Amino acid sequence: MTKVILISVAMFILVLGGAPCLFGQGYPDRAINLVISMAPGDGVDVSGRLVAEELAKLLKVPVIPVNKPGAAGGVGTALVAKAKNDGYTLLLTPSASIIYNRVLNPQDVSYDPFKDLTPLGLSTLSPALIVARSDAPYKDFKEMIEYAKKNPGKIRCGTPGVGTVSTFDMEIIKALTEVNITLVPFKGASPAIAAVLGGHVDIAIAAIGPLISHIRSGKTRGIIISDKFSEFSDIPTLKQLGYQQNLLGVWFAFFGPAGIPVQAKEALVMAIEKAVKEPAISSKVANLGMIQEFEPPQKLSMRMQEEYKMVEEIAKRAGLAK
Repeated sequence: MTKVILISVAMFILVLGGAPCLFGQGYPDRAINLVISMAPGDGVDVSGRLVAEELAKLLKVPVIPVNKPGAAGGVGTALVAKAKNDGYTLLLTPSASIIYNRVLNPQDVSYDPFKDLTPLGLSTLSPALIVARSDAPYKDFKEMIEYAKKNPGKIRCGTPGVGTVSTFDMEIIKALTEVNITLVPFKGASPAIAAVLGGHVDIAIAAIGPLISHIRSGKTRGIIISDKFSEFSDIPTLKQLGYQQNLLGVWFAFFGPAGIPVQAKEALVMAIEKAVKEPAISSKVANLGMIQEFEPPQKLSMRMQEEYKMVEEIAKRAGLAK
């Protein structure tokens, strides 16, 4: 009898010991394609390829980056939304393809980001930043708003284009402070930054990456930022100054097609979290103005819903929605 009990206990322990190996068995068993919805060399591409290398180590299969740029990330996002939902086609895309495309140009978006995609985790933040030339008559956000109130419409703000995150950020500032700032849209961040450096506009708003060198050199001064950035910790967010909300920055996140197997989703979320938190990756992307910050699927879904609602309301108020 004792022998039977011992054998039973041994078998029970063996089963328990083997459980971690059985979990996730069979996935992945071949290469995974990671669709990056932006062009080679873009911030999404740089961070995506670094994470893909780490994912390949963790999942023990090749993770192959495939660039599918176009329509502010919409081309690659649509491709994955229609892909086979077996966990072998993934997406890394910026918030533009998830939020802004659908709000601003719904007729051009063939997918529903809330129904056709499976959130796997947010990976990266790219803070938005307002800068002024170092010789501007205001040194911080409070002084800039005071100046704008005394000189309605006189401050000209260069943006990377109509309908970009920067446009929405300026609408947030207008709503919170009741100031009149004139928006001057350019075709991209670089021309807007060049315009503020050349004195053609008074301030500019863009992702922090292309602004880093100009802040370091002292040519521009950071006024307000959407998310805290360690190198420029003295630049505040709106909430730090007592306002109800922060500016919107750009974020990148991983998705799969809707309905991928639970087993695959669990394995991917665990691997993505570990890869995103890899210190070597964080160090590399920080030099480009990006922050590696993992958010699990549930929190990412909440962010998507809250930001979509906010952007939709701003677009209607500003007459940007079609």
